[in-house]
Amino acid sequence: MSGFDETQKQWLQGFVSGLEARKAAERVNGRAAGAVPAAQPIGPDALQYTAQDRATAAGGKLVAEETAKRQRHPLDRWDEIVLRAEAGQFPKGMDVFLTKYQGLFYVAPAQNSFMCRLRIPNGILNAWQMRGLADAADSCGGGYADVTTRANLQIREIGAAQAVDLLLAVQALGLTSRGSGADNIRNITGSPTAGIDPQEIIDTRPLCAAMHHYILNHREMYGLPRKFNIAFDGGGRVPVLEDTNDIGFVACQVTGGAGFAAGVYFRLQLGGITGHLDFAFETGILLKPEECVKAAGAVVRAFAAHGDRTNRQRARLKYVIDRMGRDAFVKEVEREYGAPLRRAPGAEVAPRPLADKGGHIGVHAQKQPGRNYIGLVLPVGRMTTGQMRGLAEVAERFGSGTLRLTVWQNLLISDVADRDVGVCISAIQALGLAVEASPIRRGLVACTGNAGCKFAAANTKGHALHLADYLEARLAVDLPINIHLTGCHHSCAQHYIGDIGLIAAKVERGGNSVEGYHVFIGGGAAATNEQAMAREYAQSVAFDDLPPLIERLIAAWLGHRQAPGESFFEFCRRHEVDQLRGLAERAPLQAIAA
Repeated sequence: MSGFDETQKQWLQGFVSGLEARKAAERVNGRAAGAVPAAQPIGPDALQYTAQDRATAAGGKLVAEETAKRQRHPLDRWDEIVLRAEAGQFPKGMDVFLTKYQGLFYVAPAQNSFMCRLRIPNGILNAWQMRGLADAADSCGGGYADVTTRANLQIREIGAAQAVDLLLAVQALGLTSRGSGADNIRNITGSPTAGIDPQEIIDTRPLCAAMHHYILNHREMYGLPRKFNIAFDGGGRVPVLEDTNDIGFVACQVTGGAGFAAGVYFRLQLGGITGHLDFAFETGILLKPEECVKAAGAVVRAFAAHGDRTNRQRARLKYVIDRMGRDAFVKEVEREYGAPLRRAPGAEVAPRPLADKGGHIGVHAQKQPGRNYIGLVLPVGRMTTGQMRGLAEVAERFGSGTLRLTVWQNLLISDVADRDVGVCISAIQALGLAVEASPIRRGLVACTGNAGCKFAAANTKGHALHLADYLEARLAVDLPINIHLTGCHHSCAQHYIGDIGLIAAKVERGGNSVEGYHVFIGGGAAATNEQAMAREYAQSVAFDDLPPLIERLIAAWLGHRQAPGESFFEFCRRHEVDQLRGLAERAPLQAIAA
């Protein structure tokens, strides 16, 4: 052992002695020296590994994504991401999927670049974070950001060499993109007006933050068979669409009842996935606010343990519940929770305060006297970096420096004094943005589309803006109407819950394939007392033919309402689809001079 000091010699001698002792123990126990007993999954990844083992033991074959996750956990691949960035290379094959665990989506062939999706609990940013993201989007991306339907931000057109720089810039702002894609829990949404809403039951910000950090600090939350969504609705004016989530927490006021203390509780809903035609169902369970995060963790663990690892098309929570049955799944949740959950029967619950379909746009009084929140119109969710910096300055100068993203692809600036509302609006307008819009444009939602997503069959954002221009020029719509354009079956823009839902499709025309849509009507969500899946109205409509078709449909509503206040949703639900087609066919088109 020459060349080693005395301390090193002692350590090496102890190490060798330990090896010899282990060999002797193995011989005593009848095992060959060096043999390793069959490994039992341990640690935070045991939940997913045990679920995988159970699937294969039952004769199933793990899908390729599960096999890749088993070989090495995607969160343990940081060095690979760094090396690829240093080489200026994008991932290939299964590495495209695995890289999503860091929030990086390689979106070729739509764009030969990464998109980075963030985690922003409750969708709330500080002004300095918005500025920092603008800087990151300029130095590493395409100079803009998109607000998503999970009150989140995406930065696009990130080069291979800039990927790690972008992630580090996000981390330096106190934010993260960790687990924002692939088989993980997505951004935690909550009421955008939390803490400032005159009608809210409870401020969801602490719960969203607690859920966010629970996920970041529990590795097993990253061992799911498929993606997962969680939302907290505090009873505010702006809808959160909690009934479209895998877990929906709906605040309610319990006023009494045998065995119930009066106060704020949350109704637990499970299994929402509107792209698969299911809203979250009521479990009949009431949770106190301090019980929600633990209960959500129990639901996620039950999902991880029983989710399908052999078929990704049937791996979401809805299908676990369908297979097991609602009662059996809730029992598994209680087993993970460690105690029975409180059943709702017998509780006296006050009616839910209804949300406002247009409450995310315009000037609204806060519960703080003399203060207001102002909802901006972002054209299909997009902001340039100049606008991002400008909005950060507006929020600091006239508000509290807070920017609140919504699931409607826009944002709110809060805490604006009454005396500053006018000048604040002028500053927003100077950025090329507005705080008022037609009922058509304020309810317009569009996914990324084929300009930035390989799955999309049409340019949804471009089509949405064109459709809005066309309809505004021809129709005097006086009530809110939501039009959702989604590019593919993933339904990121949730077309089934729009008044008018459009899902992109390739349409044959004259021997050529052109961009078009299937049309659905009469969808809505529980927050506005309109929960319903939209019904199919028309199939395979080329986009060139779509604007006049929608014009006739809306004109039929405006011309045949039972009363001036009858909403498009109510009008659609009052008629069979064939009747609506007949009314629309007879509706005149408004001629516009060239």
